[in-house]
Amino acid sequence: MRWDWLKARQTRYGGYALLYSLMVVAALVLVNFLANRHNWSYDSTSTKRYSLSDQTQKIVRNLKQNVKIQYFDRTSRFTDARDLLDRYERLSPRVTVEYIDPDKKPQVARAAGVTSYGQIFVTVGDRKEEAKYLTEEEITNALIRALKGGTRTVCALTGSGEHGFDDSGREGYSTLRDLIEKANYKTKTISLLEKPEIPSECTILLVGGPRFDYLPTAVEAIRKFVEGGGSALFMVDPPIQIGQRDISENPELIKLLESWGVVLNKDLVVDTSGIGSLFGLSELVPLVSNYEYHPIVRDMRDIATAFPLARTIDIQSKGNVTVEKLFSTTSYSYVTTNLSSAQVRIDPNKSKRGPFTLGVAGTIPVKDQQSQEKSGDSGAESSSKKREGRFVVVGSSNWVANNFVRFNGNRDLFLNMVNWLSADEDLISIRPKEPEDRRLTLSRQQMARIFYSTVVGLPLIIIVAGVVVWWRRR
Repeated sequence: MRWDWLKARQTRYGGYALLYSLMVVAALVLVNFLANRHNWSYDSTSTKRYSLSDQTQKIVRNLKQNVKIQYFDRTSRFTDARDLLDRYERLSPRVTVEYIDPDKKPQVARAAGVTSYGQIFVTVGDRKEEAKYLTEEEITNALIRALKGGTRTVCALTGSGEHGFDDSGREGYSTLRDLIEKANYKTKTISLLEKPEIPSECTILLVGGPRFDYLPTAVEAIRKFVEGGGSALFMVDPPIQIGQRDISENPELIKLLESWGVVLNKDLVVDTSGIGSLFGLSELVPLVSNYEYHPIVRDMRDIATAFPLARTIDIQSKGNVTVEKLFSTTSYSYVTTNLSSAQVRIDPNKSKRGPFTLGVAGTIPVKDQQSQEKSGDSGAESSSKKREGRFVVVGSSNWVANNFVRFNGNRDLFLNMVNWLSADEDLISIRPKEPEDRRLTLSRQQMARIFYSTVVGLPLIIIVAGVVVWWRRR
């Protein structure tokens, strides 16, 4: 009789309920334990807003040194920082992230040089860099600075009508200068008119669309710089003779590039595919989506770039110089050699049809390397044997101007060129994208529909349904 309560229906159902409750609690504990040990998430946003870029993943996963990221702020603000910084820690066991409240640990903050809330420091070995903002671009750039060290400078030629770093107009390079500096390079402008010599501090020489001819002494300085192991990016427009801003043929510069196996043709590319019209571009802005397998463009698959007022390029074999194609236009492109008329007319039956090469890259062994190879010098492992001059030639200069540099993949392509020219191939990739402003624009009529359907319509339906139910039960 004492144990009859165990056979009762209420006891049995109570036992089942207790067992189910224990199973649910155990499952929740297990899930939370696994989630704490193996943090995993899926980014379903169209722009991958909550995923780290290809560049960041490439750098962090290939780390050879331990990296420490310190975030100094109030404890209540740690949650926002964890959303980004923990992604770095999950990519590699070599990354550790510390969240420090300077009010609770003032001695640690003082030793780190903290002066305000929200400061972020990235430390690699004995090198420490500060990220100015809590963004992926800033933190990754600070990581690159700490890993690379040293100073790399992009020197832009001026004095012959080139695009200017200080020009904020639609054809200026002020936005390009900001992008270069954000990528951890310094920028500088130099002129070869007074002193035809390129400073030794220049890592990369930027020739950005000269409108006037270079003097032979200036071209000779460029030749010595590149053939002596320097790097240069040439962006040379077609010699258009329209309006008051004619572009000279620049024969000395063209002759120098031809000596390296790069032939810049006197023509203008016309894209008849009609794809550019989807982006609001004209037929004189050919789109490029055909890339070769050079390190500069190997990560550019399925990314379009645009090149306004571009000329075609041919390559030839020249001694020890190695030249490779980078990218080409579509097969629906043609060329015109009429560069003095504002009206462009193409006859598909008579005009040469694409694809056409618009960009090439090349390397030149330095002279001391060549002499060692000929003499069979035993110092084969010397650093001089590995040195080479690098150059990139593009048949357009406006593709990185203020009004075009942020078009689709133009920014990534330019920075990839800079990374390759400075021998930073490990940084070549697709970089963090800027947040996309996807606003919902509604007309007055659409706003009225939403108002009457949600604020008026839905409550009215509920009220009518309630009245009907009450009337039937009445």
